[in-house]
Amino acid sequence: MCEFQQPQIPANATADERRAVYFDALYTLDLRDKVEKYNDLAYLSWANAWAEFKRCYPSATYRIIKNPETNLPYFADPQIGIMVYTEVSVDGITHEMWLPVMNASNKSMKLEPYTYQIWDKFKKQYVEKTVEAATMFDINKTIMRCLVKNLAMFGLGLCIYSGEDFPESEPSDMRQQADASKKTTRRTKAIPQMQQAVDKYAGIKAALNACPDQQSLMSLYQQHKNEVDGNAEIKALFTERKLQLQKAA
Repeated sequence: MCEFQQPQIPANATADERRAVYFDALYTLDLRDKVEKYNDLAYLSWANAWAEFKRCYPSATYRIIKNPETNLPYFADPQIGIMVYTEVSVDGITHEMWLPVMNASNKSMKLEPYTYQIWDKFKKQYVEKTVEAATMFDINKTIMRCLVKNLAMFGLGLCIYSGEDFPESEPSDMRQQADASKKTTRRTKAIPQMQQAVDKYAGIKAALNACPDQQSLMSLYQQHKNEVDGNAEIKALFTERKLQLQKAA
């Protein structure tokens, strides 16, 4: 079993340099003994992921984002399905992640069952399939999977999502040199990509579009007042939604 070991941080390291060292340490952590397989897909259980992450960042916290209209931990659209969101905060940084609720066939689950057609190459015709309605078990499972994906934004198990092999525990000298080169490339590429991919306000935007009236809009504003007042784009979206609701009234 390979557990996280605190890296050596230079005393004069900046905050970004410190975070980069921790990112590399988490990215290269050998998790092969903790990874499980399901339908030929690799995944890391939330318990193992959180345990290793807390060894790196003891002060880390996470939040499950709730729909302000229902106070439930998911956002549902009758047409496209159900989405869950989580946030992980550590060392002055918060990353948000989202994940749709899906069945074993990777079909979006909704609050009601629905059917779709798929081509059967043996019968040479379209056959009808059913996607059952999501249950709280499905939603809970997706939330915890979302949390693991959220932790990957800090480096932990990120190679699972990029489809790469786990680093060797005892590489040869040549492999060490190659891995060192890859690690530098990974860090310089992965960190900007993370920053581009993560929308810190995605949860607020989703909740904003789901507000059915001005009262719920005001409730959402009060809940996220600091974020709204500190971001001109989000503030403009609130104003736009307010005007839409006024016209619809």
